[in-house]
Amino acid sequence: MANAFMISGLTKTYKDFVLDHVSFTVPGGSIVGLIGENGAGKSTTLNAALGLIQKEDGIVSILGSKELDGDIKEQIGVVFDGSNYPEILSPRKLNRVMKNIYKSWDEQTWFRLLKQFSLPIDKQIKQFSKGMKMKLAISAAFSHHSKLLILDEATSGLDPIARDDILDMLLDFVQDEEHSILISSHITSDLEKIADYIVFIHEGKVVFSKPKDELTEQYGMIKCGAAQFDALDKSDIIVYRKRDYEWQVLISDREKMQKKYPKTMIVPASVDEIMLLYVKGEK
Repeated sequence: MANAFMISGLTKTYKDFVLDHVSFTVPGGSIVGLIGENGAGKSTTLNAALGLIQKEDGIVSILGSKELDGDIKEQIGVVFDGSNYPEILSPRKLNRVMKNIYKSWDEQTWFRLLKQFSLPIDKQIKQFSKGMKMKLAISAAFSHHSKLLILDEATSGLDPIARDDILDMLLDFVQDEEHSILISSHITSDLEKIADYIVFIHEGKVVFSKPKDELTEQYGMIKCGAAQFDALDKSDIIVYRKRDYEWQVLISDREKMQKKYPKTMIVPASVDEIMLLYVKGEK
């Protein structure tokens, strides 16, 4: 399969915020992590792409279709941060509702996942904790044979063990090359574990869209004093940040820079550190 999800030039204007011609793809069989600080435009991007808010401009293609019709909706599992279902229902009653919504609803999978997550079948959803509601929503996304999962902060509010279980489920899901995942998260360590690509949005614009391995294996940070910083070739610097007694410099090729500056300390940079330097650093 080519791209499972593609947006090009997606634009939405609010009084105090602009989603500015956002473009990226989710290749088939991959997990793409969408990162950015709160208010950067991650949720707006997903909402506009799914037609939940009206976009002003841009093209969206989901599973090869530019129309978000019933057949396509049937193949997408969507999980948003917060409760997605009527709170007066129990999981058992919700099962009956979902059977009427999705032709491909798999009752067996639903009850198996409820058991796996230790979710009470007959308790009203309004009595669930935030973490329990998230597990319920993820169970639903997995219970109608989705080909594409779109998850917005799906691991937030979960304890580390539950988060790890979910990440394992996501990795299992994409073992089938027909399956793909787009997941937005501010927990970048989760994305470092599972994502194939990272898309970074800042102030409504895509800063970069890159293979995760390129970021974690090639990018790095030079830590140096003022004299060493002044001696650096400025074309090698992506962004830099001055701390009290140290300059932190983001570079895109650790190995090459280590050969060029053999006496300089160059360390690997986590996705979190890369994002922080882009947001708080100077060019």
